[in-house]
Amino acid sequence: MGFFSHLLGRDYDYEDEDDQEEGSGVLPDLHNGMSLTVETPEGQELLVGRLTGYAPGDSSLTLERLPGGLSFKTREIGTSLLIRGFDEQMSQFVLKGTVQESTRLVCRVKDVKMRPISEHRQNFRLHVNGPAALYYPTDETRSNPEECVLVDISSGGACIESEFLHAEDEVLRLWVKLRDYVPMEFMGEIIRVVEFQPGKFRYGFLFAQLKESELTELTRTLYNVQVGNVIPRRRSDDTGHW
Repeated sequence: MGFFSHLLGRDYDYEDEDDQEEGSGVLPDLHNGMSLTVETPEGQELLVGRLTGYAPGDSSLTLERLPGGLSFKTREIGTSLLIRGFDEQMSQFVLKGTVQESTRLVCRVKDVKMRPISEHRQNFRLHVNGPAALYYPTDETRSNPEECVLVDISSGGACIESEFLHAEDEVLRLWVKLRDYVPMEFMGEIIRVVEFQPGKFRYGFLFAQLKESELTELTRTLYNVQVGNVIPRRRSDDTGHW
C-alpha cells in the first residue's frame, strides 16, 4: 500500500441488497437538466444521463443522453436499477427503481425510492471527459505536463485516461479544469492501472486528504457542474492544493 492509500478507502461499493432496509418514497430535490449515473444493483455502470422528465411528487424519472453522449446501454423492462447523484444540499443520494423503458436514446425508470448509502461509498463520481494534466511533484513550475483526459472525479479521487504509463503507488499531481471554474490541483497516488485500449491506460487516482474547506469547495463545484450551473469560483486563500 502506498503512502497516501490509508487516507481514504479504496472501495466505494454499495452494501449487498440484503443488508439494506427498504427505501423511502420521499425523493431528494431533483431538477430537470441534472446529470445522474445509472447502475445495476451489482454496481455495473450502465449510463450517465440528463434528467428530462420529472415532476415533484412523481415516482418516475426520464433520462436522455448528455450533449455529446453516445448511445445508452439497454436494460430489460422490469429489472432494477440504482441511480446516483447530488441534491441541493450537496448530499449524495442513491435511488432505486424499475425499468419502464430502455432504448439507446432514453431510459425511463418507475417506482423510484430512496436507498441508504453504505459508509463505504461516500464519493459520487461526476463524469467529465475533460482536459487534465499530470505532473511529477518535483516539477514545481509545471514545465513538463502530461496531458490526459479526466474521465470522472469525486471528492475522494478521479479516473484518468492517458497514453503515458505509470505504476501503482506512484505519487503525482493532477491538474483539472471543470467548465468555467478555477483550475484545481491535487496531490495524489495512482492506486489502479488498467490498459483501457492498446496504448491507452486508465488510472484510479486517490487524492491526498483534503482540508475541510477544499472538500466543501470541490463538492460544491461538482454539484453545480452536475445541475448545469455556471458559477465561477475564486481561488480561496485558505486552500492548500488548489
